Amino acid sequence: MSEARYMSLYKELRSLITQGDYGFGKQLPSKRTLAADKGLSLITVEHALNILCEEGYIQARPRSGYYVIYQPDALFPVASDLPLPPGSTASEAEGSREQFPFGLWARAVRRVLSEQQEALFQRAPGVGILPLRLALCAYLSRSRGLHVQPDQLIIGSGAEYFYGLLATLLGPRRLFGIEEPSYPLIRQVYEAQGLRCESLLMGSDGILSSALQESRAQVLHLTPYNSYPSGITASASKRAEYVRFARERKAYIIEDDYDSEFTLSSKAEETLFSLVPEGRGIYLNTFSRTIAPSLRAGYMVLPPRLMQKYRQQAGFYSCSVPVLEQYVLAYLLDSGDFERHINRVRRRLRREELP
Repeated sequence: MSEARYMSLYKELRSLITQGDYGFGKQLPSKRTLAADKGLSLITVEHALNILCEEGYIQARPRSGYYVIYQPDALFPVASDLPLPPGSTASEAEGSREQFPFGLWARAVRRVLSEQQEALFQRAPGVGILPLRLALCAYLSRSRGLHVQPDQLIIGSGAEYFYGLLATLLGPRRLFGIEEPSYPLIRQVYEAQGLRCESLLMGSDGILSSALQESRAQVLHLTPYNSYPSGITASASKRAEYVRFARERKAYIIEDDYDSEFTLSSKAEETLFSLVPEGRGIYLNTFSRTIAPSLRAGYMVLPPRLMQKYRQQAGFYSCSVPVLEQYVLAYLLDSGDFERHINRVRRRLRREELP
């Protein structure tokens, strides 16, 4: 079949590139040469080359050919070996930093409606459907080096929903330390739940060391990457300081990983969740930046002890994300469409950073 042939060529060329047979800056054989050597049509070869362009392995240069631009660790890991379907173009999938391509979302919805008809009428568990939690575990392992179990994840309707849950799980007697400045709703939600909050002044690379030393906080709510509205990203040294704080004070760290997918670094920083003493880290993220602000869906990872407390104190809550949206998100993660979109946006942002 035509599809099997273009997929086979795509995988063969990708393997040759990643293994170094075609190194960075090298030119691939022409379309006509590949077609003749492999006994394929030009259309089949073009499909394979277009996919390699989409995923950032090669670049087409007018009247010159295709050149390798792949460098180890320069790409966000992708879930599946399945490439984009034939006919997809860069303009279709480029999207803005905030908005996921509508065509990919619509295709995922159609696929879920076709394949999950009965499941869509079933009530989801309070923590969210298992397929999405499994997909998120695999995604976090690939993209953030987080190795967690699906029974540690809670699916919920955005960051503010999780702030409220955390107020229930960790409050009301603990003092919460919050970055100053920070996303206003963090303080608003916590104080609405009756919590006490302490403002910790930000420096150029995170919370000032003097503020941390003087703090009496038992919980730190941190946005290590691109803190809003300051745009500050915590340095490796500052992250180590946060970890020491958690260890010495026996404090919890809430890692609000807002916007981290769009880092321009070829290797994402280790998460605080993976560094803090066991049982003291909480990780949360949403799809509001990576897909769309209108999608009120996110996920939170709890250590086992806190997860047990959640089941006792809040396990009766129904999942606040519609079942259809959960299955669509699971499909986007499992198919690789979500990460391919992230890669495209990251490549565009890198180009914009060039002088």
